[in-house]
Formats: sequence, C-alpha cells, structure tokens
Amino acid sequence: MIVFPNSKINLGLRILRKREDGYHDLETFFYPVAIKDALEIIQQGLHEHSSSFPFTQSGAPIKGQPTSNLCVRAYKLLKRDFPHLPRIKMHLHKTIPSGAGLGGGSADAAFTLVLLNQMFHLGIPQEKLLDYAAMLGSDCPFFIINKPCYATGRGEILEEVPLDLSAFKIVVVNPGIHVDTGLAFLNITPTQPAQSVKEIITTVPFERWKDVLVNDFEKAIFPHHPEIADLKDAFYSKGAVYASMSGSGSTVYGIFPAEQVPSFEFPENYFVRIV
Repeated sequence: MIVFPNSKINLGLRILRKREDGYHDLETFFYPVAIKDALEIIQQGLHEHSSSFPFTQSGAPIKGQPTSNLCVRAYKLLKRDFPHLPRIKMHLHKTIPSGAGLGGGSADAAFTLVLLNQMFHLGIPQEKLLDYAAMLGSDCPFFIINKPCYATGRGEILEEVPLDLSAFKIVVVNPGIHVDTGLAFLNITPTQPAQSVKEIITTVPFERWKDVLVNDFEKAIFPHHPEIADLKDAFYSKGAVYASMSGSGSTVYGIFPAEQVPSFEFPENYFVRIV
C-alpha cells in the first residue's frame, strides 16, 4: 500500500516557558499543506516476524542512518506491543525538505503508524495512535489528526480548530539553509503573550494577522540568516496578506489571494512550491 504524507506550516509560534525536563512549553497553530512524500509498505510474509526489515529511500536526501529513520522507529514501536506484526519492506520517497520546519519526518512517522494499523487490522484507536506518535516526536501527533489544530505543550497537545484557507494560495520556499534550533532556543526569551495564537486565529481578521501573529524564532534566527528574512520581506513586497517562517525554519511561506499570486525569481537551488 502507498500513502502520501503531507507537510504543515506553523501559523504563529510562541515560546512560553522553559520546563524542568529541558523542553519548552509553546503554542502554535498547525495547518496541513499539500507538499507530500510517498511511503510504500509491502508485507513480506505471513509467518515472518523479525523486527528488522528492508528500508529504502529515494528523492531528497535524509540525514542519518536508515536504521534511525522515524518510519523504521515507528514500525519497531508497534512491533514491541504487537509481536505478531508481520515482516515488511518499506520505501520512502522524499519530496519535503528535511529539517525545514515543514514536519516532513514527523508526517512520515505518523503515516507509518496509521498505515500499519490499517494494513494489519491492529485496532489501535486514535487516542492510542496519538500516544505512539508523541513517543516519536513533538510534531508527530498532529499528523495523526491532520486537520488545522491549535497546539500547546511541546506541540503534542492538540485541539482541532476549523480554519479554511482555500480562498488563498500559499507560496512555500526553502532556501536550503541549516538552522541550529538549539542555538535559536538560546536566543529566545520565553514570554506569555497578551493574546494567544488561538485567540488571534479565531477572532482577528485575516488581514491583520501580520500585525499580531508572531513566530518567536524569527527574532532569534533572522539576524544570523538574513537570506531567510529577505524571503519574508519579498513576500510582503509582492502583496502577501500574511508571511512567516514555519517552525524553526528555514522555510518561509507567503499567503496570497488565490487569483493574485505574483511571480518570483528565486535561486535555482531553492525549494519552491505553490499550494
């Protein structure tokens, strides 16, 4: 079976406090976008139950060893609780850039959980799938729901909030710049904003988001990577209703009325999609 894990963008991202466990409490709004990878899983035998299996990948490069890929870890996580899970082979074709603030790896892992659950009739309810996903990464649970969500905690506490951006086109650009997320966190002073991201999304007119909807990572990252800041400026100069960095970068997106998407000339090595 083949599925197509999609990506996400963050509409606002505020760092609220440093936690005792070393993580940060944050709030953000996840919105799914149709930039997709392809994931194929094939059963290898009815009576083969080894936890190791062939995993191959193609497309955009993925850092790290294949054995540490989140898709492989997702299979092994389920295998621990479902020993009868058959041996499989898995292929992942990457289109979503890795480490770009688009959640591609998290989506791949979450879709692996869902697909294995469906293929082998494991009967895992969504609530338990969310628990498994949270063991793999803070963004993973969102892709189990895969609908617009307000997120708190580390990003794993989710509340579905209706939001329809179908009247707009989203221009997504990744310049291929590696952002040191740990360093970015060091340059952020956690604060409690006067207005929550959820409140802004649900009550503030879309045209005013650019004045109040903030990604805290921008202030920490833009001074070190002016090329990323330039992308946001370029979107606003071309009439974007809203533009922002997604997550901790380096992807930047601009939201335009569907009938007014301007043309851009980005360097050839930039990843560019209009969705």
